[in-house]
Amino acid sequence: MHLSETPMKLRAAQLRVTAPRVAVLEELTSRPHADADDLVVAVRERLGSVSVQAVYDVLRALTAAGLVRRIEPAGHPARYETRTGDNHHHVVCRSCGAVGDVDCAVGAAPCLQADDPDGFTIDEAEVIYWGYCTECRDDVPGIDRSTAPQPGSLSEPAP
Repeated sequence: MHLSETPMKLRAAQLRVTAPRVAVLEELTSRPHADADDLVVAVRERLGSVSVQAVYDVLRALTAAGLVRRIEPAGHPARYETRTGDNHHHVVCRSCGAVGDVDCAVGAAPCLQADDPDGFTIDEAEVIYWGYCTECRDDVPGIDRSTAPQPGSLSEPAP
């Protein structure tokens, strides 16, 4: 999303355009998979003063409006991203916590066709792959580096 499009995106989602909403959405555009604490710091750098609660409220509103997706890797804080609606998955480094996007491995959304959904209608699947990023894998004994990801395949961990 081009940064000048942010107010338009908010209005299209029927959200009021406020400085905190614009700042959070633009920060997430430039730093996917950021957690709320990182966003508080970044938004404060932009706006000077904003409460932690205000950032959480903005994240909740943006998520409810479908502009932001919340992911919760086990053992890590919730992360947020602006890539929504495409049923992509994530890879998380077991060592440093870096998070990257992974497109669905076998097509558009086959993971939505569970064998026995017990009466549920499934509309989204959340798959998290776990492993070691290029920065951490050399420190882990027993890793087969011939099948390891190429440099730059994971996003950097949030600062």
